[in-house]
Amino acid sequence: MPHINLLPWREQQRKASQQRFMVVISGLAGVSMLCMYLMGTFYASLREGQNIKNAYLNQEIAQLDAQIKEINELNTQRESLQQRMKLIEELQSNRNLGTQIIDEIARIVPPGVYLTSLERKERMIKVVGRSESNNRLSTMLRQVESSYLLEKPSLQGIVAGEQQARLLSDFTMLFYIKAYDDMGEATHVETFLSGRQ
Repeated sequence: MPHINLLPWREQQRKASQQRFMVVISGLAGVSMLCMYLMGTFYASLREGQNIKNAYLNQEIAQLDAQIKEINELNTQRESLQQRMKLIEELQSNRNLGTQIIDEIARIVPPGVYLTSLERKERMIKVVGRSESNNRLSTMLRQVESSYLLEKPSLQGIVAGEQQARLLSDFTMLFYIKAYDDMGEATHVETFLSGRQ
């Protein structure tokens, strides 16, 4: 005789499968949430570490900026001091410059050359005088070229006198005072010592 099962087995099987499905879904959801939490914690720790590094770098940059500012201020002070020292040296050298020019012109003028006029305009000096011969003027030009204080001599003109009357030749000569930096350290020392006497 055939055996007939009248219990609702399909419905029970369906409920069992739904329960297994819900367990699997719940497990997957739990694993997903755990993974998301771990990833969030990992990235949060990375972000926090990066923030700490950024804060350290910003602090170091601020210190470097302060040091750069201090260095720039020191450079500005040094340049100012150098300008003041140069100005003081120039003033010291120019204090006795008039006397030095007269002394140097007296040294470079050879015998037989007589100056009648001496005019200074800034660095240019114009001398007008009389000479017994052109050789003596050549000697004076060479003396100016070898001078520690004077440079760039140029003869502007010579008006020869009458040979029979033995008159002197009139001449005009220009030369320049050397720039302070071109005189050399020895001249600065000499100028300083002469200024202290």
